[in-house]
Amino acid sequence: MRVPLRRVAHTRSGDKGNTSNTAVIAYAPEFYPLLKTQLTAAAFKAHYGTLITGAVTRHEVDGLKVLNFVADGALGGGVSRSLAIDNYGKALASAVLRFEVEIPEALAPLLRGPGAPEPKR
Repeated sequence: MRVPLRRVAHTRSGDKGNTSNTAVIAYAPEFYPLLKTQLTAAAFKAHYGTLITGAVTRHEVDGLKVLNFVADGALGGGVSRSLAIDNYGKALASAVLRFEVEIPEALAPLLRGPGAPEPKR
């Protein structure tokens, strides 16, 4: 089943100059191998179309189940030089949550967000 990334992970971001840094953190360890396979640096860059003009480097932090993406040329020349205020790192991190990933039906109970099962108490 295909689901938006926001159902399996959340993001944190930062920006410095013309470089954006986005961490994608899996909600459950079972999702992490799927993210590693599907959310490549090339897929991350392609998701943004022409917004990212430089290279995208992906760093894997396996112990924390995190993929960290460093995108050069992602902020319109730098936050202080751009009139496009929506290009801040936080907006880019939020936008990647629309990226779609394929997950097995067996992992559906681990999904978060609308339609997800209520947590057991």
